[in-house]
Amino acid sequence: MQEQGTIEIHSENIFPIIKKALYSERDIFLRELISNGVDAISKRKMLAYAGEATTPPDGEVVVTINREQRQIAVRDNGLGMTADEVKRYINQVAFSSAEEFIQKYRADDQQIIGHFGLGFYSAFMVAARVEIDSLSYREGAEAVHWQCDGSTSYDLGDGARTEVGTTVTLTLQEDAMEFLEEAELRRIIRNYCDFLPVTIRLHTEVVNRRTALWDQAPSSISREQYLEFYRYLYPFQEDPLFWIHLNTDYPFVVKGILYFPKLRADIDPSKGQIKLFCNHVFVSDRCEEVIPKFLSPLRGVIDSTDIPLNVSRSFLQGDRKVRKIQEYITKKVGDHLVALYRDQRDEFLRCWQDISLFMKFGAMNNEKFYQQIKDILVYPTSGSTEFTTLGEYLERNRQQHENRVFYTSDPVAQETYLALHRQQGLEVLTFDSFIDSHFIQFLEREFSDVKFSRVDAEIDDRLVQEDRSELVDPKTNKTKGDRLKEVFQRVLELPKVAIRTDALRGEGTEAPPAMVLLPEYARRLQEMAALTQQKLPAFPEDHILLVNTAHPLMDKILELESSQLLVGSGVSESGQLVTLICRHIYDLALMSQKTFDAAAMQSFLQRSQEVLTRLAAR
Repeated sequence: MQEQGTIEIHSENIFPIIKKALYSERDIFLRELISNGVDAISKRKMLAYAGEATTPPDGEVVVTINREQRQIAVRDNGLGMTADEVKRYINQVAFSSAEEFIQKYRADDQQIIGHFGLGFYSAFMVAARVEIDSLSYREGAEAVHWQCDGSTSYDLGDGARTEVGTTVTLTLQEDAMEFLEEAELRRIIRNYCDFLPVTIRLHTEVVNRRTALWDQAPSSISREQYLEFYRYLYPFQEDPLFWIHLNTDYPFVVKGILYFPKLRADIDPSKGQIKLFCNHVFVSDRCEEVIPKFLSPLRGVIDSTDIPLNVSRSFLQGDRKVRKIQEYITKKVGDHLVALYRDQRDEFLRCWQDISLFMKFGAMNNEKFYQQIKDILVYPTSGSTEFTTLGEYLERNRQQHENRVFYTSDPVAQETYLALHRQQGLEVLTFDSFIDSHFIQFLEREFSDVKFSRVDAEIDDRLVQEDRSELVDPKTNKTKGDRLKEVFQRVLELPKVAIRTDALRGEGTEAPPAMVLLPEYARRLQEMAALTQQKLPAFPEDHILLVNTAHPLMDKILELESSQLLVGSGVSESGQLVTLICRHIYDLALMSQKTFDAAAMQSFLQRSQEVLTRLAAR
């Protein structure tokens, strides 16, 4: 038998075929050829189960290299093809044999990979010539040989194969010589075909794992097996916190394992961490359409035959089924977190630092997810318990400050303010992640009657002593606060800084001599500017300096100020010391709110040394 002809391209059945631009990555050709081989083996087994073929040998796909001939061969022992089938399934592009086969042989426990019809033609991205040698399982079938140089012309004739199955041989183009390296082919096979349930050999070496852990029942998998699988997927990483096993077949098929990793500063949430498979064939590690954005830090595997794939197996956006799958995954994650909080609260709290970020981000971006997890969002607290929910906090403090939440965004930098609140028994929550400024605004929308106040914002009345009948200067009829306000205004010469005087609670030096306050609304505007990278001052000039009239240092300042007034004209030693002390107090208060640049720090150090020198000399 000898035949020549022209390949028929049925444009009504396929997307336009461009031989060199069918796929984004050239190494995908090997994935497609191996997948076709595994597909043929699966079909042969199904036919044997149906009694329409003899029981096949153990299925395997073998890849071999011939460097002298610049050839790669992919051999399988699947069901093979007759000459008519070659003409139908190879020449008439896009009449997918898998689609027709599924219609005839439906089976619950078998899946056919090759749903795409065009996978074979990916070979022409790297091959100058492609040959097929095949022998069908059908009784009396004759071996066939097909070859094509990448044009629409082909040769079809008698073949020499003696065993049932198919061999596809590629003679590589000059620019594809890297695919003659065993290391490169091993990498491709392990990347794309590692979990296919058929032995894949590179020459004589078995190079794929074959067993997909996500196919097994969770009850049959040990903790160590889950961890070993994670270490295999993500070598040289810390072990995950916990994991979720996905397994559903209605109304769509989704299997997989999602791991919650320990978050690190160098994790880029914009980069895909989860590997997407279609019936054990690796498709992509960028699956934004399947995984909600807030779950992007998660790692693991999702395998689904119900995700619609185009010719290059890149899944499509906007599909209704994909959205349903995304909702299913989101719900499973929420259910697992709620169960962990309910049944293993200590473990949940141990993991909170790592899982809080994506939980908060998810709450802000997915209403259903928020409704699932709103009662398990917890926050570190300065009160009697280590963590608390917002509802517990509001109920516990209803008598002291109803519908008011005090919080800190930096417990170390804001320790002065925190200490003041602790002394008065005011419980403070910690919101210290980089998205918390947004999350607090989200909570204020959800709890419209609740006000959130950072500890370094406006001072609550509970932190201020009642009027203790400050002494009034009989000559000027001014209070102690009035006099201190004038002194600080004169010394600082900062018209945009509002000087406020109050007696803060706390004995002796427990409360600071002064505090810089930034009203809540102004600070939030500043945070938003920083997040949007607008060119605004690092710290607004308009702020409040709260001078603590109850601090012993204030009496000393007024004493020095009085001695300066007695001197008369000119600036006395006392007057210079008042100036240095007031500036030093302002610097110390300012340092809890902002970082000094080099020039400001140098000035602060010089003034500090001068203050110490003058005090030592007195």
